[in-house]
Amino acid sequence: MKFNWVISGDTNPTIKKACIDLEYRLRPRITKFLLSRLDNECHGDFSSFHFDVDITNQWVWISEKTPSGYIEKIKADFDSEINGSALFSVA
Repeated sequence: MKFNWVISGDTNPTIKKACIDLEYRLRPRITKFLLSRLDNECHGDFSSFHFDVDITNQWVWISEKTPSGYIEKIKADFDSEINGSALFSVA
């Protein structure tokens, strides 16, 4: 699983710390979400999954770098489970 941080402006130590803190909160939630839907297909290997994270709004999108077959299987529930909104987010 890879995160692309969407940051406006310069990165400074405070922003870097915020990214680390947010990743530590997101990674277990997203892993649990993916395991519940795709464990039989991925066997715990989520290296094909890419996510774009807006650090300012703390919003996560499924990146278009993620294989489209996986996007189709997770898009219905991703935003409500991860972002707390029913909007569909593919960056």
